[in-house]
Amino acid sequence: MKKLFLYLSLLLLVLSSCKKESDTAVSDNNSSASSSDGYEFVGGYPTEKTIQKAYDDADLNRAIQAYKFFYPTVSGEGLVKGNDTIKIIPNSSFGTLDTKPGQIGFTLNSDTPYGPIPIDLSKEPMIIDVPKGPLIVVAMDVNQRWVADMGIPGPDAGNGGKHLLLPPAYKGSVPGSGYHVWKSSSNNLTVGIRSLPVGGDVKAAMERIKTVKVYPLNKGADWKEPSWLELTDKPQNTTPVAWENNFKYWEALNDVIQREPAYDGYRNYYGELAVLGIIKGKPFKPDARLKGILEKAAKIANAQMRVQSFADRRPDKVVWNDRKWEWVGLRFEDGDFNTQNYVDLDGRETWFYQAIGASPSMFRRKEGSGSLYWLGLKDGTGKYVDGGKTYKLTIPTPVPAKLFWSVTIYDALTRSQVITDQNKAALRSLFELKDKIGGKSIDLYFGPKAPAGKEGQWIKTLPNRGWFAYIRIYGPEAGAFNGSWKPGDFEEL
Repeated sequence: MKKLFLYLSLLLLVLSSCKKESDTAVSDNNSSASSSDGYEFVGGYPTEKTIQKAYDDADLNRAIQAYKFFYPTVSGEGLVKGNDTIKIIPNSSFGTLDTKPGQIGFTLNSDTPYGPIPIDLSKEPMIIDVPKGPLIVVAMDVNQRWVADMGIPGPDAGNGGKHLLLPPAYKGSVPGSGYHVWKSSSNNLTVGIRSLPVGGDVKAAMERIKTVKVYPLNKGADWKEPSWLELTDKPQNTTPVAWENNFKYWEALNDVIQREPAYDGYRNYYGELAVLGIIKGKPFKPDARLKGILEKAAKIANAQMRVQSFADRRPDKVVWNDRKWEWVGLRFEDGDFNTQNYVDLDGRETWFYQAIGASPSMFRRKEGSGSLYWLGLKDGTGKYVDGGKTYKLTIPTPVPAKLFWSVTIYDALTRSQVITDQNKAALRSLFELKDKIGGKSIDLYFGPKAPAGKEGQWIKTLPNRGWFAYIRIYGPEAGAFNGSWKPGDFEEL
């Protein structure tokens, strides 16, 4: 009994000592400690300086993430504003466009003519009547979320079909047959047409765009057939580059939030914006503190996205281990960057910093219909290509493309086609290279001056400007995936 009593006494003494040390530690930790991250608490409560810092830091972090998530939305607003300047009006006037460098848009190309068709569903459902033929048509909402594929990549598979676009809150009747029905997640959306220039016939491809018919589900007496404008020689800018790194970014985003119905899948992200003062139905009037934070966030987030795009750290960017080419689309499961368990936000950000629009047909990694994109930023030694130097790119032939292929050069600052007095940015199998392909390979050149005798295989670049390339293959064949065909790397001359 004496031993037991002694043991219990010692145990109580130890526990008492531990409690005192613990209480002292808690007391010391909460009294007036200043941590290395700059936050200070007295008696467990924050100082005035800490309160200010905590909210500034939280708002900045929130704004950076919100910027990245809504970048596709603001980029989509660039399309809307760019169309407004050239009188492309929803449901009323559309365009035909054989793209040139003067049409500034994220990684636009001149491989096929475009037909921009803005649609407004706020009053009623609309029908896109696509005729049989080599047309690739995609519809995307105001957030650049995929809505529908039509034409060759769609359910009509190029055989012609009527596509019914329903507005987000539509509760009316839907025809039982005769239509491919799609539910849009915004009232305003963009339908983009690409017409394949079969045999290099651009004129026929341009005319084919105008055979697509657009009309309401229920035509009223006041309905007027849309007009088509020729836009090829009209300069335009459909990018947010002028305001992507300043406060105007947030103003453009607020414009969309106020104009469009909320998309339920974005509820959490709208909550992020609400803390930053962007709330549907309320004026956006940030005070000087918040405005400064939003301005700073735009600069930081844009810089981070540029790094993601041009210095990607992901191992799955690699196409071939012995080449510097990268996948442009890091996700290939669908058009919304879904993996089995999550949305690949990183891949989504990388794509939309360089490109506009997304659909399942753009990301497929299997032979057949659709297209395939590869990104080239560096030469064979791993250095970024320089607009002041001359490079050679060797393309083994034949290229595994059922239809055609191209190499297009883009300005690293604008992510749009390089603008020079040459007034072109692409070398294409249907056009510039048509009569030059015949051996086991063809050499292409990029630099300030063309190598002697190679003017027809050369794209001009600008000194002191970075550039990057996209290889595009239309109708990719097995060799594009199994490693039996590979392009060379850029070789500095």
